[in-house]
Amino acid sequence: MEGHVDDARVLSDAQAMTDAARDRLREGGARTEAHARYVPPRRVLFIQRAATMEPLGRVWRLGVLLLDGGGGLYATGSLTRAVPTGHPNLQSLSAETRREYRQAALKAGFEQGETVNFDTTPIEWDAQALRSSAGPLVVTDDGLGVRWAATAAALVPFERYLAERVELLLHPPEGA
Repeated sequence: MEGHVDDARVLSDAQAMTDAARDRLREGGARTEAHARYVPPRRVLFIQRAATMEPLGRVWRLGVLLLDGGGGLYATGSLTRAVPTGHPNLQSLSAETRREYRQAALKAGFEQGETVNFDTTPIEWDAQALRSSAGPLVVTDDGLGVRWAATAAALVPFERYLAERVELLLHPPEGA
């Protein structure tokens, strides 16, 4: 049972770090991006409704994680820009899918050119779930780590990862 006590401390410390990061980003005026839920096309009472995006708020992109203003963390999902889509080109299914996402973002009222994150997964601060997680945040016997990619074997310590990502948002490299 001792591992669970440590797990609780690890998660409590991580939540405190996340809250501090949120405060630093807010105070530093770091750039945010839109967060939305994709709503696929559907039929409502014999009327075909086009796909749209339901706005969920603003987030700071921290690499494989998104942080919202309330301190919630999300695993990144998909990304699009709200830009005019032009005409269907019917060249490939993936191109038409991306076109549909861009069109849905514009239809939802996101500003033209806005980056919109969608299909994200909320990260629950539950040690047992994070110990068996295939997502970007993982609890191990060494503490909380971040997996940079689904196939990455090595984990970066959460504290270091978060600090580096916050610094990048607050002080982006020239030309970024």
